[in-house]
Order: sequence, then structure tokens, then C-alpha cells
Amino acid sequence: MLQGKLRDFNIILASGSPRRQQFLNELGIDFEVRLKPVEEIFPLELEASQITDYLAELKAASFSDLKRNDILITSDTIVWHKGKALGKPKDSIEAEKILSSLSAETHEVITSVCFKTKKFSKTINCSTFVTFKDFTEEEIQFYIDTFQPFDKAGGYGIQEWIGLIGIHRIEGSYPNVVGLPTHLIYENLLQIAEDLKEKNNF
Repeated sequence: MLQGKLRDFNIILASGSPRRQQFLNELGIDFEVRLKPVEEIFPLELEASQITDYLAELKAASFSDLKRNDILITSDTIVWHKGKALGKPKDSIEAEKILSSLSAETHEVITSVCFKTKKFSKTINCSTFVTFKDFTEEEIQFYIDTFQPFDKAGGYGIQEWIGLIGIHRIEGSYPNVVGLPTHLIYENLLQIAEDLKEKNNF
């Protein structure tokens, strides 16, 4: 359905994440991946969704050469726990520290998505609350050694082994925890395409 609605537009995903790319494929969207290096540093006074909104918009700002029919999608995900943003662990020691802090706790996974065209941009965000079981040290170490989760916010991928054995409760969107709030991607792309067609006579 989306493919037909978006046939007059060039969808650009500014993410090298295989998970995000898979989601767009499963939504039936034709898109290209276009990457630009961005230093993901945010002002320290920002909290929770302010951080992900800022970083998603920062990534979009580097694309200043969009064409009339381009729709750019950028995104950022963090794990927010006890007033602190947990990003991607640098190594096994940091991954173990992060996962130990999430053990037997509820944390918030926040993803922001920025949609940008030649003339406007729009940023949305989504929060999901995830409650983990009380992990043993052995379980945490096995997961880190086997799955090397160093490219994942919060040091884990919910679709992997740790999610299968560790989730006690999820409140909100599961795809959001994987990396994209797909229901919001769908709704917003439909609306943006409709608005652009009205204004630009596509």
C-alpha cells in the first residue's frame, strides 16, 4: 500500500542499521540508504526524548541538497534509565555494567524520527517501557560474548537471545525497541505524501 502512495517520491533512509532497513522493506517501501557522518553529541541539559529529537534533527541537518521529491528519514534511539541516557557500549566491560543496571528493572526505550523534505521537517518520538528479569552474571556474560551488542543502544537487542529469555513485560511498541516506531513511520509517510501532492501537484 505505501509503495503505491509513495511512487512519486524518493525515500532516503539515513541509517546503516540492518534492523531499520528491514523494517522499511517489510512496510513495502522502496528506499535508498544514504549516509553522512555526524558526531552524535548533544547538550548535557537535554533529557529523554529531547536527546533523541535533537540527534535525529542533527542527522537530518547534514542533508542540505534534497530534491523536490525527496523524503529523508533520520532517527535516533536511546535507553533512558534512572535519569540517564544509555547509549552504545564501547566494550564488554561497559556492556556488562549497562546490562547489570537494567537487570530486574524497568527502563524506557525512546526513538525519535525526523522526516525532512526540501521545504519542511517534522520530528516525532515514541517511548516503550521494558521490564527485564533478574539476570545472572553468567547470562549477561554469555549474551555479550555471543552477540557482541556494541552497536545497540542500552547494550542489547530485544530481538536477540536476551529478549527471548529476559522480558517480563513490554508497554508500548515492540518495533520501537528494535529501532523504529513502524506504526508512526507508516502514518506520517502517508500524511506527508498526501500533503506534498496537494501542494506540489505530484
